[in-house]
Amino acid sequence: MIRLETPRLILREFVQEDHEALFEILSDPETMKHYPRPYDAAGVQRWLDWSFAGYRDFGFALWAAVFKETGQLIGDCGITMQPIGGWIRPEIGYHIHMAYWRQGLGSEAARAVRDWAFTHSPFQTLYSYMAGSNEASRATARANGMRFIREYADEKNGTTAVYAVTRAEWEALNNGNTKDDL
Repeated sequence: MIRLETPRLILREFVQEDHEALFEILSDPETMKHYPRPYDAAGVQRWLDWSFAGYRDFGFALWAAVFKETGQLIGDCGITMQPIGGWIRPEIGYHIHMAYWRQGLGSEAARAVRDWAFTHSPFQTLYSYMAGSNEASRATARANGMRFIREYADEKNGTTAVYAVTRAEWEALNNGNTKDDL
């Protein structure tokens, strides 16, 4: 099982018992305003099942983001294989409970996922994509060292914005040191 640590968070695989806490996040209209609609209980179960399948099939997926000190689940962050501009690409996604917005927790989690991916996977480029109107997600992508690469029209978002960081850019951010060297 993969477990990542940041100064304030632990990212760990979801377990079925996370359903209620995840439902509180994914059913919130404000948190999910850039999605077609908030999730109901069955949708949250599909979200969990999708993550469980990712762990099994790829060794990664979205991980539960929990506070180190309390174990409280406050969101998710991880890597999923997503259709971006007609190609399946490794995407860093993140969702944080709105009670904890604007505290840098999404960026903190996304950086840990980025570092893990470039240290433990063959991916040469990592992506984040979001509804073009989602300025908070764009800011998180930029804080993760990603650069804007394009926008395109799609049915789901109207306009989708795509950000990316390459392995070479990540290495330059770390002055040539990998996460394991720091």
